Amino acid sequence: MDKLNLKIKRTIMFWAKLGILILQTSFYAYLWYNHYKDMMPRQYWHKGNWAIVGLYFIFLYFFSKEFGALKVGYLKTWDVMYSQIFSIICVNGITYLQLALINGDWALFENAGPMVTLSVIDFVVVFLWAILMRYVYAVIYPPHEMLLVYQDIDPKHLVEKLNKRPDKYVIKDKIRIHGDVENILSKLDGQESVIIADVPSHERNAIIKHCYDKGVRCYGIPKISDIMIRYSDDIDLFDTQLLLFRNGGLTYRQAMVKRAMDIAISLVATIILSPIFLVIAIAIKSYDGGPVFYKQKRLTKDGVEFDILKFRSMITDSEVKGAQLAKADDDRITPVGKILRRTHFDELPQIFNILKGDMSVVGPRPERREIADQYKEKIPEFDFRLRVKAGLTGYAQVYGNYATTPLDKLKLDLTYISHYSLWLDIKLIVLTVKIVFAKEKSEGVDNSQTTAFKK
Repeated sequence: MDKLNLKIKRTIMFWAKLGILILQTSFYAYLWYNHYKDMMPRQYWHKGNWAIVGLYFIFLYFFSKEFGALKVGYLKTWDVMYSQIFSIICVNGITYLQLALINGDWALFENAGPMVTLSVIDFVVVFLWAILMRYVYAVIYPPHEMLLVYQDIDPKHLVEKLNKRPDKYVIKDKIRIHGDVENILSKLDGQESVIIADVPSHERNAIIKHCYDKGVRCYGIPKISDIMIRYSDDIDLFDTQLLLFRNGGLTYRQAMVKRAMDIAISLVATIILSPIFLVIAIAIKSYDGGPVFYKQKRLTKDGVEFDILKFRSMITDSEVKGAQLAKADDDRITPVGKILRRTHFDELPQIFNILKGDMSVVGPRPERREIADQYKEKIPEFDFRLRVKAGLTGYAQVYGNYATTPLDKLKLDLTYISHYSLWLDIKLIVLTVKIVFAKEKSEGVDNSQTTAFKK
């Protein structure tokens, strides 16, 4: 692939993404000039009207970027559609609130029809755009033929994941390092792309530098230390660069703001979800007469144990054989429990744990000590994820699955802790809505597993 062709391809994708933003903004501009502008208490000059429309474009770009609505090719088509739709809901909702504030008359909320119509038109347009761009991307960016380099750990699970995206990745060959890195480097020349799996730092550095020198596309599986480095602070000490790793979890201010948000969300959720709680309680009780709630010891910040509260989804004596994760086809799960797990409604009572202060709305998934101890035997750093409170949802819950391996779960949780922000919490809460409809998020581990370790 020559550089000219690559430049043309990137230009096509740039204008395709910019084009959908401009098209949506033009729809809003038409609505503003032909409807809402005349409802304002005072008329704007041309630059004022441009500012209103330009602000809409900025909102649209921001939410589209944050929710991945423009990641054509990187995300599956459904994920792009979902992200686009959610971006539209956020942007049009904020814009309508903005118009009501500018108007100074809350009666404007009675005239929501045009904005709803705009949203529907946007939904249709982005739906068609996402489908079209799927084929455009497939034509201009065929799957990358990849050479996989590994050492001791069999990369079969990585290969399985790559094979789920045949539109992007094709494993052409695999090479195992036996200590002779120079022999490996000679085989990298002429490759379209290389993916580095479990490789020691010295050999990995040599491969990365060689790929950089030869212009070979290079993918790598990050190590735990890589995640810490990625989100470190840059410090320029005269002509020397320093990287600052704080490694202390959240600051006092961050923890205080996060706690305030937890209390507010859990209180509102308790009020809104009360009718649903009642229906679920009746359903569980009617099935087998057993207890509605289920308590279990879990770990939170600094390894402190607390009693997590859930709606019971299994039979009453589900763990007579000891602690184990739910399996994909687990006969211990009741019919009511299957529905609760599929919708994640069994997790809802944890809002009381959040209100009490044992948990946060967003944070690492709370593990059982027995299972966490098993993970620590192979991954001593597994406790690093306990720098913050356990969460009802979180980075690993959104971007991983119920059966995500402990190492991958740790990396996802460290990613969250290392670059925590209030906006990241809000973003993860919003994206949690998406996983309610994702079967793989709740289908459990394989029947041969008792923990998330792959066999």
